[in-house]
Formats: sequence, C-alpha cells, structure tokens
Amino acid sequence: MTDGDGGSAEGGSAGRRSAPAESAEGAATPTTGSRVDALRERAPDTRREAEALLDRIVRENRFTIAVVFPLVGALALVGSAEGWIPEPFAFHPWFVLFGVIVMRSPLVVGVLPTIDRRALGWIGALTAYTYLIESVGVATGWPYGEFAYTVDLGPMLGGVPVALPVFFIPLVTNAYLLCLLLLGPRADSVWVRLATVIPVVVAMDVVLDPGAVSLGFWNFGGGAFYGVPLSNYAGWVLSAVVAVVTLDRAFAAAGIRERLRDCEFMLDDMVSFVILWGSINVWFGNLLPAAVAAAFGVGLVRADRFDTRLFTEWRR
Repeated sequence: MTDGDGGSAEGGSAGRRSAPAESAEGAATPTTGSRVDALRERAPDTRREAEALLDRIVRENRFTIAVVFPLVGALALVGSAEGWIPEPFAFHPWFVLFGVIVMRSPLVVGVLPTIDRRALGWIGALTAYTYLIESVGVATGWPYGEFAYTVDLGPMLGGVPVALPVFFIPLVTNAYLLCLLLLGPRADSVWVRLATVIPVVVAMDVVLDPGAVSLGFWNFGGGAFYGVPLSNYAGWVLSAVVAVVTLDRAFAAAGIRERLRDCEFMLDDMVSFVILWGSINVWFGNLLPAAVAAAFGVGLVRADRFDTRLFTEWRR
C-alpha cells in the first residue's frame, strides 16, 4: 500500500517534472533551427555574392591586415632571430604561414573575380614552375646560387617548402599589377610590360633576400650583397620573365585592369610587404634594401594604393 502510493506519487511527480523539460526541449528546437536558418539566409548563394562578402570583409579590416599584421610579424620575426622569443614559438612555421595567408588575402580576394578555368590552368603552370625551379636550385645551385633553407617554413618536400607558391606567386603578381597601374595605356605592349615588371620583381627580391638572410630563413653561404650572391638576381630575371608571360596568359587584360581600377585594396599585400621587410631590413642595418622598400612605398602612393586613411581612421 505504502509502496504503491509512494510509487504513484513518484510517478506523478516525475510526470509533472518531465513536462517542463519536454516543453523546454520543444522550445529549444525552433530556436536552434531558426539560428541555422538565419545562417543559411546570410550565406551567399552565388559566386558573385560570395565575392561581394569577401570584398566587404577585407575592406572592413584593411588596417588590421595591411598594417597591424606586418608590424606584429616584423616584431615576431626579429624577436625570433634575436632570441627574445623562446622555443617552440620562435619562427613557428604555422604562425608564419597564418600571417602570410592573412596578408595575402587582399590580393587573393581582389583577383578572385577575374579567375576562370584558363586562369586556374596558367596559375597551376606557374605553381609547377615554382616547385621545379626551386628544387633545381636547392639541388644544383642553379639559377639562384648555392643556398639552403635554415628555418622550418612548414612541411618540406625535397628540401622545398610545400607552401612556396604562397610566398612566390603573390610577390610577382604584386609587381605585375603595380606596373599595370603605373604604366597605364603603355602597358598594352608586352615588351613594355617585360621591360618594367622584370626589374620590379628583381627589386622586390633586393628587399626580400637580404632581410630573409639576416633573419636566418635561408643561407647562401655568403654573397656580395648583404650575404646574397649576385647570381641570385640573375635567377630572378628568369623567374620574372616566366611569371610575366604566364600572368599575361592567365588574365584577360581588360578584366584584370578593370578590377584593379575598381578594387582599392588589391595591392594592400604590397603595402604589407613594404612594412614587413622594410622594417626588418632597417633593424638589421640593410640600408639599401630598406631604401628600395621605401621606393616601393612611393610607387604605391603614386598609384593611389597607399591609403593614408588607413592611419587617420585608426587614430579616430
């Protein structure tokens, strides 16, 4: 009797307790579903909408991407080289790659609307060339001179970083786009493009390699120019020619120039390059490479791509 009554009471109370729980679960389900539905509604449905979303994200974060990241990167890299940052954080490859990818994002997002199957094919060919020429260089010393990577830049394959195209292709693409902007109608001539882009690519390496050697990224075993052999720059002439020819094939001239004209952040990756490697070269006393970096800054200003509002808006 007592057990029966108690069981009855317990069952009743359990039933009474379960009702609100079921009600709460029922209420939670539409809420979760509505959130998922809201996310789906916000997600882009077409390529054009996705490109517009990426444009907005980059545009709203230009100062962080183009200024903060390279400044923090320069401090972290110098700190790693000088022993201020302890292991395992010094030259941490995934930190380095993350920073590089973020700084590359304005260029990638800027170029994205011009990418079609033809562009993908030619960029794939340039990627293959990047691996091939670097592998030959590491194995034989041609065409850049004898060198070896001395810092882990992520997974390696045959002595070459797997992420190498992320470092090389944006560099030559930035040089190519800057020349298109500065040359205007004169860029219609392939010979003018070659005669202009090649020295600009080599000049970018004049900034890059001395800074990288000072950091200890790679080592040529000595060289006449801040530890870099002059033969290295002859190799960059070859790579610049290949890059110009490939990029000419990859992009429709009218389309890439129209996008370059309309997309104000498309060369922000080059702003990052100037800040990052200019700062590193100044720290190590590489005055000529630092001066060349400053000259690129002037070129960006002339091309109306070094947006001083990035700094004035931040001060507000």
